[in-house]
Amino acid sequence: MRKASNVRARLIKDRLFSVAVFVPGVLVVVPFLLVLYRVVKNGVQVINWSFLLSLPKPVGEAGGGILNAVLGTVMVILIAGIISVPIGVSAGVYLAENRRSRLAGITRLCANLLQSVPSIVIGIVMYAWLVVPLRGFSGFAGGIALAIMMVPVIVKQTEESVLLVPGTLKEASLGLGAHYSTTVLGIVLPTSMSGILSGITLAGARVAGETAPLLFTAFGNPFYNFNIFKPVSAVPLVIYTYATSPYPQWTRMAWGASLVLIVVVLALNVVVRLVKLSRRSLFEG
Repeated sequence: MRKASNVRARLIKDRLFSVAVFVPGVLVVVPFLLVLYRVVKNGVQVINWSFLLSLPKPVGEAGGGILNAVLGTVMVILIAGIISVPIGVSAGVYLAENRRSRLAGITRLCANLLQSVPSIVIGIVMYAWLVVPLRGFSGFAGGIALAIMMVPVIVKQTEESVLLVPGTLKEASLGLGAHYSTTVLGIVLPTSMSGILSGITLAGARVAGETAPLLFTAFGNPFYNFNIFKPVSAVPLVIYTYATSPYPQWTRMAWGASLVLIVVVLALNVVVRLVKLSRRSLFEG
């Protein structure tokens, strides 16, 4: 009897613990699904080819689109990627290969602190460092702000990916007489490339929806602009501007732009997840 009661008590505790873990998971998923439902419900009514391939129209005119914002978003993310990827990958490789050095500890601490800095603070700093000296808002300043936000993500993902490379591969390369630089460039980086690419994609997805840094740097532009030293628009800026306007047409366009941004961010995260799963199966195999 006593043994049976102990077993029953353990089963009850196990079920209670399972419920205690399951409920917070539901509490996380439900708000996301509600937000996604609201955005899809309101945004799908606006999205069409004209919305994606035309410029915004003046207040009072029907129609209009967000092509300028889409092109501006691509521009600033490309600028951010060109700047952040070499820095982040190089720093991540250094941290993985020199984990015990003093500089590695300082670099890791700075990366962690930089990742926790609010994006609006980065925007204000870039406004003081770039916009004021250059005497104008620009896509270049916006790209720099986003690059600063991307670097910590790339550094961490690169470090973790390089650490997963078997040490026997590096030892074999060095044992055959290859230089250390050749081993890193020819063995370490290609082997960990899938993880590094997933980190770059994840960093791009993180900054794709940032509004605060771009408010202080890129500022916005209702027209086409391929000059990186001039103000450019971006999808998050369009959402912010249209959502806070008193015009019903602009509010509807804000829902459509929100749906476009969510779809892009979700797609990037799915790509990262698939890359991680394929990478895990590769190492397990």
